[in-house]
Amino acid sequence: MEATSGTDEPVSGELVSVAHALSLPAESYGNDPDIEMAWAMRAMQHAEVYYRLISSVDPQLLKLTKVDDQIYSEFRENFEKLRIDVLDPEELKSESAKEKWRPFCLKFDGIVEDFNYGTLLRLNCSQGYTEENTIFAPRIQFFAIEIARNREGYNKAVYTSVQDKEEEKGANNGETGADSGGEEEKGANKEGEKEKTDKGGEKEKA
Repeated sequence: MEATSGTDEPVSGELVSVAHALSLPAESYGNDPDIEMAWAMRAMQHAEVYYRLISSVDPQLLKLTKVDDQIYSEFRENFEKLRIDVLDPEELKSESAKEKWRPFCLKFDGIVEDFNYGTLLRLNCSQGYTEENTIFAPRIQFFAIEIARNREGYNKAVYTSVQDKEEEKGANNGETGADSGGEEEKGANKEGEKEKTDKGGEKEKA
């Protein structure tokens, strides 16, 4: 995944290796549980990096590949009415859906690196990568849907939610600091009053 934020500069050096996070498609593993687990872990790594990306940068500014424009154009030409904010798995996995997706995916063979590698895709774009909210999809399908979600503003819900939490956390920390300052000031006032009283007492004794 070649993610940039409005320019050609990478958002993070960590993302340089994301395109290689999945070394083999799932079907290559057969029934070897160890290899399947390793592949699933790599898929999760890819998902975590992508989710951190859309949480920290306005998704509408992101560029995921060198051919985002082509992917988005082809996607909306072929799937004009597909709802992408909350995906219906049947629109991706049913036999009729696969027949429609197959020619779209094959168009990017040789254009998008590792276009058919297994990748985790969120069903509801306002939520994270939970077991209930995640399905496996070919990488080009992931790119098509996530590029559309970014451009059409659906992924902004994640970014806004995270930024709001950060601001709320900062505000709470500020209030805690203010409270501490107030307590210190009250303490200083009490000490001053005590000192005056003590001095007054000493004068009376004298």
